[in-house]
Amino acid sequence: MTDVDRRWLDRTVELSRLSPTSATAFAVGAVLVDAGGQVLATGYSREGDPHDHAEEAALAKVSRDEPRLASATIYSSLEPCTTRASRPRSCTELILAAGIRRVVFAWREPDVFVDCTGAETLREAGVEVVEIPDLAARVREVNAHLFEA
Repeated sequence: MTDVDRRWLDRTVELSRLSPTSATAFAVGAVLVDAGGQVLATGYSREGDPHDHAEEAALAKVSRDEPRLASATIYSSLEPCTTRASRPRSCTELILAAGIRRVVFAWREPDVFVDCTGAETLREAGVEVVEIPDLAARVREVNAHLFEA
């Protein structure tokens, strides 16, 4: 973990605040950054479609043959999903298919909607996964509406 990682994760939290509120999905932000520190794409939950996940929205903005993907890092405010009801491929699958080798996130997905094993699945596939849990409270605050009685 570096100060740069923290800065990009802060940006994901700010992006997550742009997500339209949903009672059935988290508000998440994602930033895809190349090895030189240039932003390739950003995304947030429900950015273009009610079913969009943040990582999915960011990855959709980058060509599949973009050579910088192999050395890029995707930052996400929430652990990338492994199960989806709304789409055939999870964000973890999309990250692996894009060839991204480094993922940094702040908050492990709580078992509110599905059982998520994104961090473990990515690590098992050889991806470097960095969790920065001291930023998790900020992500939870954006999603507080999901935990109110």
